[in-house]
Amino acid sequence: MAVLSIVLPAYNEEQNVRNTVEVLSGLLEENQIEYELVFISDGSRDATFSEIQKAVKANPHIRGAEFSRNFGKEAAIFAGLELAGGDAVIVMDCDLQHPPSVIPQMWKLWQEGAEVVEGIKQSRGKEGLGYKLSAGLFYKIMSKLIKIDMNASSDFKLLDRKVVDVLLSLPERNTFFRALSFWAGFRTAPVYYEVQERQFGESKWSFFSLMKYAVTNVTSFSTFPLQMVTVLGVISILFSVVLFIQTLVRFLSGTAVEGFTTVILLILIIGGFLMLSLGIIGHYLARIYEEVKGRPKYIISKVTENVQGEVIGAWKRE
Repeated sequence: MAVLSIVLPAYNEEQNVRNTVEVLSGLLEENQIEYELVFISDGSRDATFSEIQKAVKANPHIRGAEFSRNFGKEAAIFAGLELAGGDAVIVMDCDLQHPPSVIPQMWKLWQEGAEVVEGIKQSRGKEGLGYKLSAGLFYKIMSKLIKIDMNASSDFKLLDRKVVDVLLSLPERNTFFRALSFWAGFRTAPVYYEVQERQFGESKWSFFSLMKYAVTNVTSFSTFPLQMVTVLGVISILFSVVLFIQTLVRFLSGTAVEGFTTVILLILIIGGFLMLSLGIIGHYLARIYEEVKGRPKYIISKVTENVQGEVIGAWKRE
């Protein structure tokens, strides 16, 4: 019988773990779907992992691990994929803002031959105006830079085992799960849903964390910002040519303005372009530096007693 694994990254979600287990296990058992729930505590500062351990004792279908520190959601997702053993794997939020009611539909589409089932948002739910604006800006930037429509996409998706194996085989350490699942290809089917309200806790994402997330993922998945350096160079050259012609015409006509205003303006503009370009190049160098070091995406410090494998270091299936 086919098994469905559900990967649940969790950061300071002690209030949500028990409810999530009850809702998901009840739904899956009701629909007669063989399952396992894989919780990854992303260096939580509260009792998230303790709640996971309690859930494991009460339900043998649950497994979990805890990072030695906060490595980020991307690392937690890939740790969960590594730990999952199902024939199909769903990635969803631990706070159940991704509605569990859609899971049977995703499972049915997979049984009918879909290898990737994409969760597509119809609305963002009852989020604050500031968060909606920052999230909207984030997805617009991402869509433009990586040439993939990210406006309605999410991490909520089902992957066939072959797709999971492809993603896990990628050697890169700066990963962007949402875009990589598009990049991998395979037969895809959509499922539409509305974002649900959190029952407990608050969102861990702010405007600045979203922007940082955007920059990191863009530079790990696209070379577009590097191409922008060339564009800035061309703009600077054109501006300089126009300014040179204007200055020459005024000099020959005897109407040249005395002083250093033009020189200062030109230096400031070119200097700004240069500093921005150096910043972009420096960020890519930092990404290369991180890849060359070869450090693991994450370090697991604890696992639940029903997990086999290394405890210290990136977990590997035996």
